[in-house]
Amino acid sequence: MPTQRDTIIVLCTGNICRSPMGERLLQNALAAENAPLNKIKVLSAGIAAWPGDPASPNAVEALAKINIQMKQHASQPLSHALLEKAFLVLGMTPSHLQALEAFPETKPKRAHLFREFIGADADEEIPDPYGQNLEAYRACLDSMAEAIPSILNYLRSEYRC
Repeated sequence: MPTQRDTIIVLCTGNICRSPMGERLLQNALAAENAPLNKIKVLSAGIAAWPGDPASPNAVEALAKINIQMKQHASQPLSHALLEKAFLVLGMTPSHLQALEAFPETKPKRAHLFREFIGADADEEIPDPYGQNLEAYRACLDSMAEAIPSILNYLRSEYRC
């Protein structure tokens, strides 16, 4: 694997709710793994993100309940520069993965839904909690947390750990 592709991009629409929560969850899980998984960088981006927006207060609060901090998040749009570093892109819905078609020269070989590796009976999409109450954000976070073990298993097989 080329060393420059050492980043996972978690992708959603505005990069203020789902993808920042997914980024922090996955980053936290990878930090507890052995090398080389604990060396993987995790970033988030949005297909329609405005640069520099903070994370949704409900996203920050949902993560704080599980002792993960996200007060310094600044949204960023998906770009060629980000994709050039990407080993893997994890989208929240199929439309996020379809947006990668606008970046054919930098799109990584591995692009999957965040919940894709859970199994056949699981819903693969993570609905957008934007504008909803804290409980919707917690449900979104739980949906992502459920996917973390399957993502780690996928990464172990890809990195041959």
